[in-house]
Amino acid sequence: MPISIPHDAPTLLIRKRAFEQHALSRADFDVSLHLTADEFRVEGDLVVIGPVYDAEALAAVIADLEGRGLVYFDDYFDLSGNWPEWLLMFAMATREPFTDLPGV
Repeated sequence: MPISIPHDAPTLLIRKRAFEQHALSRADFDVSLHLTADEFRVEGDLVVIGPVYDAEALAAVIADLEGRGLVYFDDYFDLSGNWPEWLLMFAMATREPFTDLPGV
């Protein structure tokens, strides 16, 4: 099921496989980003963290992910949250290979 991504702040998306392979935990993000219950979601193969209103804390988390060996774009991605309120964005991970997508 796709997860709604808010328009007013950045959101961090991590592939669940990378999250598990690099021994990440929700506690890592809760401490760094002071998350509420609704700001850490897992749906299928995707971990969604945010919205994140602290830009410096988000930058530190991204630096930590890179330090742990996660690769930007391959393992995680951040959406800026910089789009108009009238545009709804949803995210979901595909299963590998991409043959489960309609028309592919």
